[in-house]
Amino acid sequence: MLARVFSCTTVGMEPYLIEVEVDVSGGLPEFTIVGLPDTTVKESKERVRTAIKNAGFDFPPRKIIVNLAPADIKKEGPGFDLAIAIGILAATGQFKAENLDDYVFVGELSLDGSIRGVPGILPMALFIHKETKKSFVVAQDNGKEVALTPVTAYCFASLLKVVEFSENPQFYRKVEQQSLEDFFKTKQEVVFDLADVKGQHLAKRALEVAAAGGHNLLLIGSPGCGKSLLAKCLPSILPPLTPAEALEVSKIYSVAGLLNKESPLITCRPFRAPHHTGSVASIIGGGVIPNPGEVTLATHGILFLDELPEYRRDVLESLRQPLEDRIVTISRVSAVITYPAKFQLVAAANPCYCGYYGDGLKECTCTPYQVNKYRNKISGPLLDRIDIQIEVPRLNYQDLVDRKKEESSWEVQRRVSKARQRQLERFAGQGISCNAQMGGKEVRKYCQLQDEAKNLLKKVYDKLGLSVRAHERILKIARTIADLAGSDEINIIHLAEALQYRALDQSNSIREY
Repeated sequence: MLARVFSCTTVGMEPYLIEVEVDVSGGLPEFTIVGLPDTTVKESKERVRTAIKNAGFDFPPRKIIVNLAPADIKKEGPGFDLAIAIGILAATGQFKAENLDDYVFVGELSLDGSIRGVPGILPMALFIHKETKKSFVVAQDNGKEVALTPVTAYCFASLLKVVEFSENPQFYRKVEQQSLEDFFKTKQEVVFDLADVKGQHLAKRALEVAAAGGHNLLLIGSPGCGKSLLAKCLPSILPPLTPAEALEVSKIYSVAGLLNKESPLITCRPFRAPHHTGSVASIIGGGVIPNPGEVTLATHGILFLDELPEYRRDVLESLRQPLEDRIVTISRVSAVITYPAKFQLVAAANPCYCGYYGDGLKECTCTPYQVNKYRNKISGPLLDRIDIQIEVPRLNYQDLVDRKKEESSWEVQRRVSKARQRQLERFAGQGISCNAQMGGKEVRKYCQLQDEAKNLLKKVYDKLGLSVRAHERILKIARTIADLAGSDEINIIHLAEALQYRALDQSNSIREY
């Protein structure tokens, strides 16, 4: 007898509806799964067989063929277990199988017949609600995740309960949808506050400009000057996530299997700080089964690369494309997968191997060759994509012991939010949320300079030999500074401040900074 059940899977971030066809016929006992399954899917034969027996049903000693259609999509993970088990029970007439086409079953089976949650439920639920009229049947572990979506969903703890539901669905309540706004009512605790950072007023101002315009930032300075602390303070001055952004970030973490079961909506901007020994696959994404990398997990948040020159050259160069395109494309034989990479890069670097080149108090022990070799680890094209590059000086003793109250992150965030609101109004309907995302067309339209500022930029462009990309980024920074000042025009003061945030351009080469 033939039975048909629906399941769902994700390939990258894209969900696909999968038709699970189960045929039980006479012949020697055999259990075969076809339809481009991976090893995990093939192993479901033993999980399904044992779970059916331990749930109190009979596993037929007959020839069973399971086809996962369409066959050209790679099937990965244990999420098909539940659909395969329901299909076998329906095909052997062990329960009254009516209206199975109205449901999508996703879940991993334990050997005792209980159902475990699987990754990727959030994008699946949104897809099922938007593209089909079916209801979603998942494990209890995924209950709070599907509650974030308007899909009609049911959650169960065991295979037996799912069978009982399939026979009498009218006796079971669907999962109640939860408003996204409810998750934002709890005030987020600020772990790193700018009020705790002594001195470093130029660096704090650069941090504010970077937050207001979404600009990438590089902090250069000797060890212990506060580069890492400043970077960790950046999330506290960024505008809060909107519900739409929070849902997009949560979808990524759902696919990666990193969502908290009890609080599945991520309401804080991600701050990812991978170690400098990370591989290209861990930073960019990939693997035999492609998974999201750090650049994707940092979407709508911060990717912090401490000790930037210590990262492998191939890792640093692989950042160039996502910094420009805000997506990552991973090519494999079976599929081409695209992940979002809407992150803000913040990096920290020492000026040399020992870290004290140019330090006013401690002598550098590196040779000129070693200094140049260290700095050459960061390529010019990568530096060109970092909008703000500033030097963070050593903190003097007087600033360290000064009891003067520093400005808090909350006060800075208010100014940043006002500037971001101006940008949202300016770019309404254009798919741009901040100045850093402007293309050449938007720069020419919204970054017009006054005559005095034009003359200054021309002199700087000729003297420093700026690239076209560096020229555009200076204009974007100036636009952000004008937004912070509440000005519609970019005057010479805004441009002059923007120029001082290009420390490496002023040296005309990283070899000289």
